[in-house]
Amino acid sequence: MSWSDFVGLPHADLGRDRAGVDCYGLLRLVYAEDLGIDLPSFTEGYATCAEHARLAAMVAGESMAGPWAPVDQIQPYDALVFRVGRHDCHVAVAVDRTRMLHVHARSSAVIVSRKDPMWRDRFVRAHRHEAML
Repeated sequence: MSWSDFVGLPHADLGRDRAGVDCYGLLRLVYAEDLGIDLPSFTEGYATCAEHARLAAMVAGESMAGPWAPVDQIQPYDALVFRVGRHDCHVAVAVDRTRMLHVHARSSAVIVSRKDPMWRDRFVRAHRHEAML
């Protein structure tokens, strides 16, 4: 598939399919459709995307163990983690070294520069799935 096939997907809390996705749901959908990698759903871990502390705990837990490894050189399909408020709870998918695909509560899925004013100072780290190593 092309990255543009994901652009325009609507935001939906706990969304995990093309009818609507949250930020993690978009990552999960891209991995399933483009890479054939099934990521856990995590829909039982929180009720809405407004639960930043719970989302941050889940992101931290997944990034410290399991199939993810921190990376310095960003490549396509790396999971990018961003801070929202005090919590590292927003994820995006690297399109290339400088752009990302993401969705948040006030928009549909878009491709933007990582230097976009809304996100450039919020970047925390990048992770690569073990299947991509």
